[in-house]
Parts: sequence; structure tokens; C-alpha cells
Amino acid sequence: MSAACRADQRPNRTRSRAVLLTAGAAVAALLLSACGSGGTSGGSGNTNFVAGKDGVDTVAKGSRTPIPDLSGPTVDGKQLDVDDYKGKVVVLNIWGSWCGPCRLEAENFEKVYKDVKDDGVQFVGINTRDSGLTLPRAFEKEHGITYPSLYDPTGRLMLRFKKGTLNPQLIPSTLIVDRDGKVASRTLQALSEESLRKMLKPVLAEK
Repeated sequence: MSAACRADQRPNRTRSRAVLLTAGAAVAALLLSACGSGGTSGGSGNTNFVAGKDGVDTVAKGSRTPIPDLSGPTVDGKQLDVDDYKGKVVVLNIWGSWCGPCRLEAENFEKVYKDVKDDGVQFVGINTRDSGLTLPRAFEKEHGITYPSLYDPTGRLMLRFKKGTLNPQLIPSTLIVDRDGKVASRTLQALSEESLRKMLKPVLAEK
């Protein structure tokens, strides 16, 4: 093959690589660009939260950020607005039926939910990256999930969280929202029953 042919092919390969990189970036943005440090996704690094050694990031009560509008259809075909739960502590869990760690933690969440739902706590899931309702509905049935989940196939609800705050960045992610509708803590990992209870306890104890 001549040098000219090779030279002609290099731009094509470069363009193909650029297309793949662009597509990858779009998917990463849609999945909220997994940030292993659990911290400053897209932000300047000036954050108000403390990264815990146990993987749970927390914010002091006076420095918390309100959750964005989290409303829309649920997996079971109803309508839900998380803002309606103000006055309760809300546990937000981002999950997908295709997500292995989500399967590992699902029954832990249901067990804790049953224990605390009468103590002013509401669990809400946000199902994402499922292109239809069949699989998430089967997931909820398989794991006995009784609390509602917003259906967010494109990740639009998660992208409403401000950068540099305790925004969800991975699937699964879990956020604890205080009684004023502000994010108190976040983790970017699957949770055991014990870890979930430990994460929830200090916010539930707040007056």
C-alpha cells in the first residue's frame, strides 16, 4: 500500500475514533460521568460536603442544597412528585434493572423501608437507562419492592442536580434528603442493610 493511501486512511481512522469518543462522552454524561472520588463532578472543587472514609459524603445542616424538581411518571404508571414528601426524610435510590449492584442492594432497601416507613421516612427509587417498563417492573416484582420509583430512562432527572453538590453520579447512587427537602448525604456504591441504616440514622435523628 502506498504512503498516500495510508495517509488517506489515517484521517478516516481519526474521524472514526473521534465519533466513538464523542458517543462515549455522551453516554458518560448521561450516566453522570462516574467520579470515583465521589466529589466534584463538573464543579470547581469548592464544595460544602465532607467525603467520608466509608464512602458516604455528608453536608452540615446549614449548608445543604435543595433537591431539584423530581416529578413525573412512575414505573407502575402513576404520577409522583418528591416535593410532596417534604416534612419526611426521603431516601432516593438510583437504579437500573440491568445493574448488578442494584440487584444486590434491592432487598436491603425494601427491608429497611418496611422498618422505618412509619417513622416519617419515605423511600423513592429513580429507575434509569431502561428503555421500557417491562424489565424494571419485573425487577420490582422479583425483589419485592413496594415503594415507588420514578421512571427516568434518559437520566434527565439526575442531570437536574447542580454540579459540585451531592449529585448522583453512578448507578447505583443513594441520597438521603432531610425534612426540608435538602440533600444531607450521598453514597455512590451499593449498600448493605447495615450501611443503609447507618447512613439514614443521623438525618432521621435531626429535629
